[in-house]
Amino acid sequence: MLNRLEKQIQFVMEIDKLKHIYRQNLVADGSRRENDVEHSWHLAVMALLLQEYTVEPVDVLKVMKMVLLHDLVEIDAGDTFAYDPEAGLDKEEREQRAADRLYSLLPDDQGRELRALWEEFEAGESPEAKFAACLDRMQPLLNNYHTEGGTWRIHDVSSAQVRKRMEPVGESAPVLGEFVEKLIESAIKQGILRK
Repeated sequence: MLNRLEKQIQFVMEIDKLKHIYRQNLVADGSRRENDVEHSWHLAVMALLLQEYTVEPVDVLKVMKMVLLHDLVEIDAGDTFAYDPEAGLDKEEREQRAADRLYSLLPDDQGRELRALWEEFEAGESPEAKFAACLDRMQPLLNNYHTEGGTWRIHDVSSAQVRKRMEPVGESAPVLGEFVEKLIESAIKQGILRK
């Protein structure tokens, strides 16, 4: 039977696998695909920097925890491309199974705490979850914009699809929503996003 520290270290080493989960999104210089760890780290920094734009005050530490944890389930479930409806059909089931396995590796109290944060993110109802979702939507848009269309062009994504995907940004942080809309308009004018 593993003691508390051994369980914690086992979890730490298990989540190292997230470094090998590659997203469709490209890194900002366009040289390669981004991995889930890079994405999560980027979101945590964005939470720290952009919290002042939220409609409702948020506990930024809680938001940072959520964004650092939100994609751990992809170790087992894999990354699901946001603009592929077919791939998303069994996403919830795959991710629930992954959460069951991963959070059970931790000591019970920590497993419950981290699972609750993941579930809160997934539910998207608290101010923190809404802001975390806002950032999770906005970061890939920034990368796509700065890679001259990146995965938008690769997968022939339309501006209507992007606008639909960005709705949580404006709901949580209207100033960020306006910024995102300006980027979408600019991307259309530049020909890097299909109208």
